[in-house]
Amino acid sequence: MAEPSMAVLITGCSTGIGRATAERMAAKGHTVYATARRIESIRDLESAGCRTLALDVTDEASMRSAVAAVEEAEGAVGALVNNAGYSQSGAVESVKPADVRMQFETNVFGLIRMSQLVLPGMRAQRSGRIVNVGSMGGKLTFPGGGIYHATKHAVEAISDALRFEVRGFGIDVALIEPGLIKTEFASTAVGALNSGTVDEGPYGEFNQMVAASTVGAYEGPTARLGGGPETVAKAIERAVTSRRPRARYPVTPSARVIMGLRALLTDRMWDAFVGAQFPQPGGR
Repeated sequence: MAEPSMAVLITGCSTGIGRATAERMAAKGHTVYATARRIESIRDLESAGCRTLALDVTDEASMRSAVAAVEEAEGAVGALVNNAGYSQSGAVESVKPADVRMQFETNVFGLIRMSQLVLPGMRAQRSGRIVNVGSMGGKLTFPGGGIYHATKHAVEAISDALRFEVRGFGIDVALIEPGLIKTEFASTAVGALNSGTVDEGPYGEFNQMVAASTVGAYEGPTARLGGGPETVAKAIERAVTSRRPRARYPVTPSARVIMGLRALLTDRMWDAFVGAQFPQPGGR
C-alpha cells in the first residue's frame, strides 16, 4: 500500500496566520499548498518552497478545483488547515444582512465545505488531519462582535462533532484558539465600521467605541498578552504533525487568561465586566 499523502493545504495565505503557517511548514520540509483568492498575492511564497493555488472559500468551483489539483498531484490532501476568515464588527441590528451572510460564508460554510471535499481522499488512505483556526471568541462574546463570535462558536461545534465522526477513519481534527494576534485582522474589522458597512443610527457612537476598543486591544497595553502570526503558525504545525494532536490549542496568554476568566464568571458578572469597557447603546 502506498504511503499516505502528507501534503498540507492551507486556506487564506495572503497575509497573517495563513502566510506565516505556509512559510513555517515549507521551511520544515513539508509539501505545502498555499492558497488565496488572488493568486498574485501569494506568488512570492513559491520562493519559500510553497506551491500556490487560487482558492476562494465562498466559491464552490474554486474549492473543488483546488482540492482536485492537490489530489491529482499527491493522491489526497494529507492535512487541511482551515484558516481563511475575517471579522465583521458592529451591533447585531446594524450589520447589513449581506454582510452577515458573507461572514458566515467565509468563516463557517467555506470551512465546512472544504472539510467535506478533502474527507473522501483522507478516508480512502485511512489518514488525515483537519486543523480549524477558531478563536478565543468561540468561547466568549464581546459587545459589537456578535456576528463574528457567532461564526467562531459555530467552528467550535463543528470541530467537536467532526472530531468524533472521523476518528474511526484515521483522521484527526484539532481546533486552534488564538487570542490577540498582531495581524491585519483588527484593521479589517475597524475598516468595516469606518467604511459605512454599518449604519450610524442609534448604534453610531457604540460602533465607533467598538472600533476604538478593538484598536486599543491590539495596540495598547493588552497587546503584551498577544503574539504575532508566527505564534499561531507554531501551534498549527504541532496540530498537523503531532502523533496524537490535542482537541484544542489555546494560543497566547490573552486566550488562556480571558477564556479562563469567562469560565469563572456568571453571565451577569461577565456583562458587568464588559460593561466597564463598552458604552451600552440606549444609555441605560
